Amino acid sequence: MSTIVHVIATITVKEGTLDQFAAAFKDVQPLVLAEEGAIEYNLATDIASGIPIQIPLRTNVATIVEKWASLEHLHKHLQAPHMGEFMAKIKDIAEGTTLQVLSGSVAKL
Repeated sequence: MSTIVHVIATITVKEGTLDQFAAAFKDVQPLVLAEEGAIEYNLATDIASGIPIQIPLRTNVATIVEKWASLEHLHKHLQAPHMGEFMAKIKDIAEGTTLQVLSGSVAKL
C-alpha cells in the first residue's frame, strides 16, 4: 500500500520577480495536475496573519504545495519533460530552493 507524499518546495527568487515566477508556474500547473498520481500542486506566498509565531514575511519566496499518491509518482514527476522546461524558464530568477518531502502518515519510530 502506498503512502500519500506531501511536498513543500520553497523557492527564493530575485527581488521583484515573483510575478514572473507565478506566470511560469501557471503555465506548468495544468501539466503537472494531469500527471498520474498528482493530487495537489498549488502556489502560495506569504501573507500577514497576525499570528505571533509566524516567520517574517518574505516578498521574494514562492512556496509550492504538492501532494502525490506515492513517492514513485513524485520521482516520475521530477523527470517529466515539462518540469525541465519549467526549470529552464525560472533559472535566471531562482536564487535557491529547499524541499521538504513528508509522509502522509505518522512514521513509526
